[in-house]
Amino acid sequence: MTYALKTERLSKSFGSFRANDAVSVALPTGARHALIGPNGAGKTTFVNLLTGVYAPTSGAIFLLGEDVTRKAQHERVKRGVTRTYQVSRLFPGLTALEAVVLAILEREGKTRRWWRAASGHSAQVDEAHDLLRRLNLAHDAGRMTRSLPYGGQRLLEIALALATRPKVLLLDEPAAGIPSRESAAVLDVVASLPDDVTVLLIEHDMSLVFRFAQRITVLAGGRVLSEGPPAEIAADPRVREVYLGEGRTGEHG
Repeated sequence: MTYALKTERLSKSFGSFRANDAVSVALPTGARHALIGPNGAGKTTFVNLLTGVYAPTSGAIFLLGEDVTRKAQHERVKRGVTRTYQVSRLFPGLTALEAVVLAILEREGKTRRWWRAASGHSAQVDEAHDLLRRLNLAHDAGRMTRSLPYGGQRLLEIALALATRPKVLLLDEPAAGIPSRESAAVLDVVASLPDDVTVLLIEHDMSLVFRFAQRITVLAGGRVLSEGPPAEIAADPRVREVYLGEGRTGEHG
């Protein structure tokens, strides 16, 4: 089987500290997969390895069967890997629609003509409107991104990620800082993404994880502690023990 995303014994050390230790995961196309673990488990390090922020100490990363272990960040984006962040990174001086149009133009290599009137980018504007509609942001298309409520900003960040037409979407705590009444709606939108988009979710809210994920990988101390369907993970006493001991873990995420 060719997996959308696969790692083989992926490891990362910072001096004597081993943040990830032989982490192997395999996500088939269209997977809705969650990566969980207590603080210090190595989740953010793992995502930084997937996206090329860090070079691994050892191991390999494959995207649709291609070894991208040594590819730069922008090369991985071109091959279909896109991420969101724990803190939204938006365009405060643009409207929601303009921000998505700009992301589409970036994908198409046409940002040099950003100064054109909207009529010169009709196809991109139509695509942007469709993305905003799918993410329940159509009514906010004309609002400045900085004026959107936090939940709207997180949804807009997902719209910007989808504008790159990713094959693999890495969501780093998309519900962080969102009131509980809104966070479930954010994950519902993510769950309804097209079947050809593979999603890896990093999230602390277990109720959201078990609602969203088809499979879950649990990291602890930089290693894979457990992996399986939600019911199996929920019943694993090792997972409960790790979370009960969360306060004694380190600071590296």
